Amino acid sequence: MKKRDYFPVEKEFRSKIVVSGPNRAGHRAHLRSLGLLDDDFNKPFIGIANSWNEMHPGHVHLKALAEEVKRGIIEAGGIPWEFNTIGICDGVTQGHIGMRYILPHRDLIADSIELTVEAQQLDGMVYICSCDKIVPAMLMAQVRLNLPSIMVTGGPMMPGVFQGKAVAIPDMREGVGKWVIGEYTDEQVKDLECSVCPGPGSCAMAGTANTMSCIAEMLGLSIPGCGTSHAIESKKRRIAKQSGREVVRLTKANSRPSDFVTYNSFENALILTSAMGGSSNASIHVPAIASEMGFNITLDDVERISKITPHITDLKPAGPNSFWDLEQAGGVPAIIKELLTLLHKDEKVATGLTVAEIANQAVNKNQEVIRTISNPVHTEGSYAVLRGNLAPNGCIVKQSGVDPAMMQHTGPARIFDSEAEAEKAIYDGRINKGDVIVIRYEGPKGGPGMPEMLVVTAALVGVGLGKSTAIVTDGRFSGGTRGPSIGHVAPEAAAGGPIAYVKEGDQIHIDIPNRKLELLVSDKELAVRKKEMPIKQREIKSPALRRYVKLVGDVSTGATLTNF
Repeated sequence: MKKRDYFPVEKEFRSKIVVSGPNRAGHRAHLRSLGLLDDDFNKPFIGIANSWNEMHPGHVHLKALAEEVKRGIIEAGGIPWEFNTIGICDGVTQGHIGMRYILPHRDLIADSIELTVEAQQLDGMVYICSCDKIVPAMLMAQVRLNLPSIMVTGGPMMPGVFQGKAVAIPDMREGVGKWVIGEYTDEQVKDLECSVCPGPGSCAMAGTANTMSCIAEMLGLSIPGCGTSHAIESKKRRIAKQSGREVVRLTKANSRPSDFVTYNSFENALILTSAMGGSSNASIHVPAIASEMGFNITLDDVERISKITPHITDLKPAGPNSFWDLEQAGGVPAIIKELLTLLHKDEKVATGLTVAEIANQAVNKNQEVIRTISNPVHTEGSYAVLRGNLAPNGCIVKQSGVDPAMMQHTGPARIFDSEAEAEKAIYDGRINKGDVIVIRYEGPKGGPGMPEMLVVTAALVGVGLGKSTAIVTDGRFSGGTRGPSIGHVAPEAAAGGPIAYVKEGDQIHIDIPNRKLELLVSDKELAVRKKEMPIKQREIKSPALRRYVKLVGDVSTGATLTNF
């Protein structure tokens, strides 16, 4: 008896392993219940990973973008399948136990997408996301899965307006300090609270969210112009629809991230964010993304590139310009145009354009917002990697946000074993000008989860100590931070790093121009302290965080999880 070729399906897409042949009738039956017709089984199945949720201003609008992506996919001949992953708001978790879950959820997001995509054998992917850890998480998944794909970032929030000036969320957090010292009245601080976040989008500043969205564009993993197009703009919806069309083209051509994302692409990304004055969190996320492709990006690379890259955009929180100003000036393409002589110009992006071609098509519409490299804000980029006996594996400071008077500083250590202790000391008036606040046991293992210290830095600026007092921590700083805030000290205290053995009153020397962070204590004294001062261990009740502590690596290599 001759076998019937029951429901033949072309084998050009990997999803056909799910729907092709008589033994897949049950699979097709499930999909027919969702509305698929016979000819749909021959079309590419395109997944849409969306981090939409209702408690996150950066994500609340992403459902609408997904609908535009779907329209583009269908018009180009694909079948869209949307699914969700988690996305936690850094802003809502600042200053309390919730912040300990933020960095760990980066890797969980990447894993959850991998599990979904591989289980269902999707052919191509669109990643829709916004905000601090979600964008790098999806970039990790994008390059790890190495499927034809495109990213659509949700876009910045419009700046708020307070007392006639553009404001963003750092102004609110610093405003609390101003209220504490009587500079703002109750009515003024309430007015600021109701004005600072006028609608959907990621925080309107050069924070981690917008930094990583621009990096996605520079890597070529999102369409040119996507990174700075704002959440409320119709341009963003058009980009979403165009991305839907583009991913079907990429899928039919079997064009994958590994076909155009190279080591040089990552160098370009570091040049871009150094020139922008981007968040220091990029020094964690870029190495983690690169490692998914087998590239080794280190703090030495961050330092080397920042040293030769001029800082050409003076963006909030350290500068006067908002991301809306940057968008109107021409966005990432216009920055690329000004940086072209420094960039690897022959690198390609997903759309097929080279970096040079993007630059040639771009227009810098405001050279006060995007300066030329011959007229920079600072001659060096935003990052400085410091080393010394207090940070043998390195640490980082966003030097573009440091007052010139604090680029070199020596002062007495004020020791705190948590962010909350330091915040209380600031508001109680127990911190003096010239002090060096040391916040330890806040690293990936010690925190656990390496929480951001934004509450402390904002408090310090708010009470008027931002230009005279430094912070040194094994925790992280938000992109909303400015001032002499030195973070990512490695090894961390919980891993036995020297920061665990600093005592109250020890002199700490900070020399940003010469890249030094030194505890002015002899090696002999440090050796004695290591024997006498036990490493503190926090009780961790959360199973998820206990697992994270066992797997997470040093922050100097991206705080990536152990691969067995």
